[in-house]
Amino acid sequence: PPLFLYSQPSRKYHGNIRELTGDIRKFRESGEKVLFLFSTLGRAERVNDILNEYDIPAHLCRDGGQTAGAEHSEERILLGVGNLHAGFYLPAANLRVLSGQEVFDEADVGAAPRRKKSSQRNIFLSDFRDLRPGDYVVHVDHGIGRFDGLKNIEMQEGAKEFVLLTYQDEARLYVPVERLDLIQKYSNMGGARPSLDRLGGTSWARTKTRIKKSMRDMAGELLKLYAERQMVPGFAFSGDTAWQQEFDDAFEFELTGDQEDAVVAVKHDMEAPRPMDRLLCGDVGYGKTEVAMRAAFKAVMDGKQVAVLAPTTVLAFQHDNTFRQRFTAFPVRIQLLSRFRSTKEQKCVIEDLETGKVDIVIGTHRLLSKDVAFKDLGLVIVDEEQRFGVTHKERLKALKTRVDVLTLTATPIPRTLNMALLGLRDMSTIETPPKNRLAIQTSVVKYSADVIRSAIELELARNGQIYFVHNRVETIHSAAAMVQQLVPRARIGVAHGQMDERELERVMLRFVQDESDVLIATTIIENGLDIPRVNTIIVDRADMYGLSQLYQLRGRVGRSDRRAYAYLLIPADEALSEVARKRLAAIREFSDLGTGFRVAALDLEIRGAGNLLGGEQHGHIDAVGFDLYCKLLEQTVEELRGQKPEEEISTSINLNLDIRIPENYLPDSSQRLRMYKRISSAADASELDSLRQEMVDRFGSYPEPVENLFRYARLRQETLALQILSIEKNKDQIHFRFVDNSKVSAQKLLALVTRNKRASFSPQGLLTLEMEKVPPARLFDIIHKLLVQIKA
Repeated sequence: PPLFLYSQPSRKYHGNIRELTGDIRKFRESGEKVLFLFSTLGRAERVNDILNEYDIPAHLCRDGGQTAGAEHSEERILLGVGNLHAGFYLPAANLRVLSGQEVFDEADVGAAPRRKKSSQRNIFLSDFRDLRPGDYVVHVDHGIGRFDGLKNIEMQEGAKEFVLLTYQDEARLYVPVERLDLIQKYSNMGGARPSLDRLGGTSWARTKTRIKKSMRDMAGELLKLYAERQMVPGFAFSGDTAWQQEFDDAFEFELTGDQEDAVVAVKHDMEAPRPMDRLLCGDVGYGKTEVAMRAAFKAVMDGKQVAVLAPTTVLAFQHDNTFRQRFTAFPVRIQLLSRFRSTKEQKCVIEDLETGKVDIVIGTHRLLSKDVAFKDLGLVIVDEEQRFGVTHKERLKALKTRVDVLTLTATPIPRTLNMALLGLRDMSTIETPPKNRLAIQTSVVKYSADVIRSAIELELARNGQIYFVHNRVETIHSAAAMVQQLVPRARIGVAHGQMDERELERVMLRFVQDESDVLIATTIIENGLDIPRVNTIIVDRADMYGLSQLYQLRGRVGRSDRRAYAYLLIPADEALSEVARKRLAAIREFSDLGTGFRVAALDLEIRGAGNLLGGEQHGHIDAVGFDLYCKLLEQTVEELRGQKPEEEISTSINLNLDIRIPENYLPDSSQRLRMYKRISSAADASELDSLRQEMVDRFGSYPEPVENLFRYARLRQETLALQILSIEKNKDQIHFRFVDNSKVSAQKLLALVTRNKRASFSPQGLLTLEMEKVPPARLFDIIHKLLVQIKA
């Protein structure tokens, strides 16, 4: 007979490490065995590191579980590699199995269906994950205020929870928790404190109007360029050849889903009869260059030339090495044109370009010089366009009207901005790290010569290289001398921003070419280079850096499938501030794997937005906050594209019901706040259903006030779709107020009033329905059915 085992679904942690480790301790105390299964060794290692940091003993099975023998039988927590769609708990076996789906919200199974890109705007930080009393927020209608916590106020229907916002002159605004969609966290470039707006004043409306006008000008210019390109005839490249298939198949790694999407999009653009202008965003090491090389090969197969533009000589040199290795099996001639080549060599390359003897040329802005001419240029690949000067950008703009252009950038693009810009330019983002990427083992340690020596010796022993970050130019040579004394055999280079540009490039090039082992540098290394052999970084005085800077610096290592180490050195004799302690704890917790652009490096995100949109937009982001800026930009783009957005109606619903998350159900106020925000911002019924399921998974069955909150959110979605101004319940009557553009049928409304003796309609657009007292579920059901009946 078949064997049936009773099982329960596992709770989801959504990346909340503290809750995960807290639960694991409870599981161990109750005698449960816990097994983690991840699709890659890197993810398993990262969770193993986290458990060790929280003093939770665990065993990592690197060989599919074969090592979990008798010597580990007493271990109650095992981590392994395997494919699992979702975790579960087997009470009979006292066994709990967790996958990446529960821990990080990530689908771990390679064969699982590809995730669909979210079509709605996905607010980047607006779920209030980090919102604390004293933080600044933006109310869509009233402007920048200070968040002062959640407040309970006694009402007719019982206690009701509000968010308290304080404005100029200590004016207070109480926002119902079910309307948190009107509030966003304020985020700006430098983290400077904004000035509070005056409640009921006109300055906020003027600010929004001014910014929207500037956005219209910027977006209009971009749309004009976009439209002009659509009209210009370009070269339509032919479909993939057998050689193209062979070239693609020769890639030694498996493409990530995002890479596949980008390759398909780029090839589709190239085959269209108009010039391509696609922006490809992705962190360093996430595989942008592979996408670019496939595009270059496609161009060469049709007899066209390719120009690859890099902002620095070092990056051009790096691209030259990468392209040569990848194209080595094919008869493609690649040349490098930069100032590190002699005048005679440069002249020879330029002549060969003009006669068509060079298929792919890689270089700096030297390629944009007037003496450089191509026989038949078909594709230009630009790495980090924003780092080129104004004159070079003008030359590029002229090229874009004639040939296909693929621009690569490592600037993170938040999803919000991505959605806002989708109507303005063709864009692909690569957010998924390569599959076999290992997590970076991060240690926060007190400054010690022994730690520095052993870290460098360990890396040298495996034939690797090291970054040593010392961010004071005045003492950087002393730091270099100290490192040389500790490890005499290490070949050391020093790099900082005050060096002569040519000397700096020589130092960096020597490091890239493996002519030095340790690069003692300031934070100039936080952007740009991709050197797979550098897998140890030592950051001196890590307590002096911001979270985003630490994240960016740590991201310089771990670019290959080799284990990488980050040592964050703190003073041995000084007490750390509370802020520094939290920051260092956070950087240890944040995994480089699977978090992609979601890591809390928000100022990097906003800096990236400025890079893409131009300097003037920085001030606009500071004026209204990042999230609202993206929302306004999206509306502006829709307007300019002729998709006239409907006039926004702030629907008001008051049914005199208990609509809240009770404190005795969810005591943590920050978690309550976050759930309020997510429920009020949900786009449709399916999103509300998944939030319902999550609530039960995380906190257990919820009481009726929470169900009322979900019903209220669904009703708001329906009334917004119908553009109804308000729904008010007053004793035994419900009033529906319509406006001219409400999407209701006059005929259906008349039929309803004629048919139902308890319904009446006034010329002022007010529908009144008399009804007896009914339970909340029945009340929502009656209103829903009525809306369906009168819908246009």
